[in-house]
Amino acid sequence: MKKQIIAAMVVSSLTLSNVSYASDSSEERQHHEELIGLSSGIVLGAVVGGPVGAIIGAFTGTIIGKSVGDESEIDAQQTQLAMQESKMNQLSDENLSLMAISNQYDSAQHELAQLKTAEQQKLAELSLGLNVQFKTGSSELVPHFKLQLDDVAYAMSLSPELRLDLTGYADRRGDSTYNQALSEQRVAEVKTYLVNQGVDESRLDFRAYGASAPMTEEQSFENDFFDRRVTVKLLSTESELTANN
Repeated sequence: MKKQIIAAMVVSSLTLSNVSYASDSSEERQHHEELIGLSSGIVLGAVVGGPVGAIIGAFTGTIIGKSVGDESEIDAQQTQLAMQESKMNQLSDENLSLMAISNQYDSAQHELAQLKTAEQQKLAELSLGLNVQFKTGSSELVPHFKLQLDDVAYAMSLSPELRLDLTGYADRRGDSTYNQALSEQRVAEVKTYLVNQGVDESRLDFRAYGASAPMTEEQSFENDFFDRRVTVKLLSTESELTANN
């Protein structure tokens, strides 16, 4: 009879605990889980072993209830840690992408600086005059000088305000009429090549002098080589004003 009374009291206590647990906030759930374990232990202990069994069951149930609460807390913490780890991995990937973009930017800046330096060097050469040499009796551009003219065209593309003066010459072999025509052909060849590389023809002034303006008074095989040329030179503002007048 006593066992039944105790059991009834415990069942009543368990029912009230369950109702209260359902309405409590998440911060109090761990405490209620222990109470549920306690109540469950009392019921089982009372049914099986009477009052003594109820006490033992209460102790055991409390431990079980606390274990259930701890496991729930551990699961929640593991879930939170997994989410944080995922966010950290995402941030790490984004940082790697930013570093790659930064390296690309630095590389582009370095290449741009090199191009600027090359442009300044080429403009310095053009201010003094670049000589494009030709073979005897020929107006054909050789590959070496085509590469130099490529650099000239590129420098012109970066500085649209610049203008060039092209002046053609021939050596003193042959008659004056032939040499004049040959020097004009050489100038035309250089001009056409630059135009094909994107230089506007309006930015090119050109003339030819045949063999009338040798580099040295003495004629020789070596000097003849230097006379077969087209001089490519930057047209200064003063020269342009003089030409217009």
